[in-house]
Amino acid sequence: MTSIRRIALIGSPGSGKSTLAREIGVALGLPVYHLDRLYHRPGWVQTPRAEWVALQEELVGREEWIIDGNYRSTLPLRVNAADAIIFLDLPRLVCLWRVVRRTFQYRNRSRPDMAEGCPERLNREFLSFVWGYPERDRPAVLRLLEKVAAAKRVIHLRSRTEVAAFRRRLESGEL
Repeated sequence: MTSIRRIALIGSPGSGKSTLAREIGVALGLPVYHLDRLYHRPGWVQTPRAEWVALQEELVGREEWIIDGNYRSTLPLRVNAADAIIFLDLPRLVCLWRVVRRTFQYRNRSRPDMAEGCPERLNREFLSFVWGYPERDRPAVLRLLEKVAAAKRVIHLRSRTEVAAFRRRLESGEL
């Protein structure tokens, strides 16, 4: 993986994207950009669409990066610019459990991959989003990855066991 300098890391909320992005960034010496941190402004205010697209165009134009996050409307931009795409395709119950756990872990404060002024929160809408990810978003992600698989390195991790094996390969420099 040493020749890979641009990595798009995608998956359901709670799949572990941000944590894995930080680990890969340390292992490979690459800068990490968390889309949630860039998209939200204090008070959960969203970045205007044109500014959001321009920001991502600027990021993917750089020589080295790891960008973690979904934001399906701009996903093709990141996937097309990436050398490798890592898809954390974990079971929905694992993702739900992690979302609930981090809500308590970061209660009343922003987590490291989220913008300041956006304290961790949990509501019915977000839980529904996580629950619906496999039916709503996953098929489109799989279609996009299938289209680029011949030209890009696609790493599709489907379980915590596969993620752990990936981490071991990363730590040993086998990637």
